[in-house]
Amino acid sequence: MQRALWVQTIAGVQWLGFMFANTVVIPLSVGSAFHQPPEMVAGAMSRSFVVTGIACLVQWLIGHRLPLMEGQSGMWWSVILGLAQLGVASGVPLPVVGGSLSVGIVLGGLLVVIFGVLGLHRWLNRWFSPVVMATLLFLLSSQLISIFFRGMLGMTASGRLIIPVALLSLTVVVLVSALTIAGRGLINHFAILIGLAGGWLAYQLLFGASQRLVVPRWTDIAQGFAWGPAHWQLSMVLTCATTALLNTTNTIATLRAAEPVFQTRIRDVQYRRSLLLSGLFTAVSGPLALVPYAPYTSSIGFLRTTRLLDGTPFAIGAALFTMLGAIPTLSGFFATLPESVGSAVLFVAYLQLFGAALNNLQGIAFDFRTIFRIALPTLLGLAIQNTPSEAFATLPSLLQPLLSNGMLVGIIVSVLLERLPWRRWTQQASKDGS
Repeated sequence: MQRALWVQTIAGVQWLGFMFANTVVIPLSVGSAFHQPPEMVAGAMSRSFVVTGIACLVQWLIGHRLPLMEGQSGMWWSVILGLAQLGVASGVPLPVVGGSLSVGIVLGGLLVVIFGVLGLHRWLNRWFSPVVMATLLFLLSSQLISIFFRGMLGMTASGRLIIPVALLSLTVVVLVSALTIAGRGLINHFAILIGLAGGWLAYQLLFGASQRLVVPRWTDIAQGFAWGPAHWQLSMVLTCATTALLNTTNTIATLRAAEPVFQTRIRDVQYRRSLLLSGLFTAVSGPLALVPYAPYTSSIGFLRTTRLLDGTPFAIGAALFTMLGAIPTLSGFFATLPESVGSAVLFVAYLQLFGAALNNLQGIAFDFRTIFRIALPTLLGLAIQNTPSEAFATLPSLLQPLLSNGMLVGIIVSVLLERLPWRRWTQQASKDGS
């Protein structure tokens, strides 16, 4: 019994490390996009830790009731960074962009709450077919892996990689991958924690502190509308509403993917509660200037990697994460984690998203029609993701925020394609012998 408690405690620390690594890079990148000083970034870091920890505990206790991280959504993250870049390219002041985002996030969160209360996930389940979910996961995994890959390389402001930092990151990737694939027992279960701790220590020994320690003040932590005062810009508010609706696919995808892992069927009430709580935490994120929330599909990869499915370690990790954010000195210290190390660990953890995308396509017969349904939205989304934001500045301002985001465009195109009568066309072609 004592050994089991010890294992659960260490597993809780690993959950803490997973939550931390997934969260720490987000306020850093958003703070940089909005040109915030270190004190404001540190305050956002503390808020992120506290709200994320509470969101995880609440979902586990009264939401879907599964040990799945409720974190700052990768889809929302990419949209916010993209709109900040688009605002700069279009000459819109960053406070206007930030204030509009905050308002749009609140409205989007309330919209998701309504979906949860009315049980509209059933409608979402019909619209978001396996092909749509595969498209979403392909685009999400490619976008996040791209972000983590750039972070691993320790790139300078001019876009040049720092070779020693990149080599250390690659070493961490190889280490975590090897422990995940070939490790046994506790070593396999704690591969992510070992990579995070070992990489951080190696970075300190080789390069020194990655950044100076900034302890946030309570005024920085409690600051509202830190991206800019509330503002109404219709195009950005509409983009936020669209993102909020599409972000519900994270809930659908994660809970669907959890069924084989936990060998259980997710009930209707679990979908409703999960959407309701994600909507509430999304609405709260607006005035707190945080990236909104959703269940992390990468939690499935984490659970498959560690093979620790008990909820107790998850609760321990979430409680520790909340405490970490509530103590400014600790959150300030852990904010000094080198971005390259955190990105390297997440690079390995998020590889499982690609597998989740493939799982959605199981049982689908591949012919030229099926490939068209998958390839068009996926490759179109990837093409837009790799197009500079400045290229979209010539579009009407109302359409710029939406059409410049490859993930949103890819998902919308996939949903529309899936409404076409593919089955009838296939049956007709079979009768015609083609």
